[in-house]
Amino acid sequence: MGISIEQVKKLRDQTSVSIMQCKKALEEANGDEEKALILLKKKSSDIAAKKADRELGAGAVGSYVHSTGTIGAMVLLACETDFVAKNEEFTALAHDIAMQVAAMVPSYITVEEIPTSDKEKASLTFAEEVAGKPDELKAQILSGKVDAYFKDQVLMTQSFFKDSKKTIADLITEATQKFGERIAVSSMSRIAVGD
Repeated sequence: MGISIEQVKKLRDQTSVSIMQCKKALEEANGDEEKALILLKKKSSDIAAKKADRELGAGAVGSYVHSTGTIGAMVLLACETDFVAKNEEFTALAHDIAMQVAAMVPSYITVEEIPTSDKEKASLTFAEEVAGKPDELKAQILSGKVDAYFKDQVLMTQSFFKDSKKTIADLITEATQKFGERIAVSSMSRIAVGD
């Protein structure tokens, strides 16, 4: 089965990865667009994992101020080179993430930033809710409740406000695949009148 230009364009519009990567994924999936999308997401995660140790020496500051002028946010979206940092799509991503911070008010960038004391407090709070559950399930249920509690407080695990099917971590992984460099949110700040 031949892969049509329309299929490649459609997949590229959905993923923003290169035409060649889209074509290869469609060929590997024998023209099945859904399977090709899954293959691209898997490859995207693999690529991001391989680049995780690379040094971040460049980046762009994304900022957003709400139209009312009462809420603002800034993020530093880091990358490896100035070439990527100056890319229009990269700076647009930094802006979108700043909008996310302004709208969704995350307390942490990653799960690893959550203090152990905060996790322990949440565990103690939810321990009462799992008290009557079978012993072999208690730890699993408690862990799930703690994870769910912190999900919206962590930028990387939040659903992207423009596309709820993706998390911010998904956006970063896709950008890593697209630009061929390690990309990470290095810092964030949000201010609002009355805070």
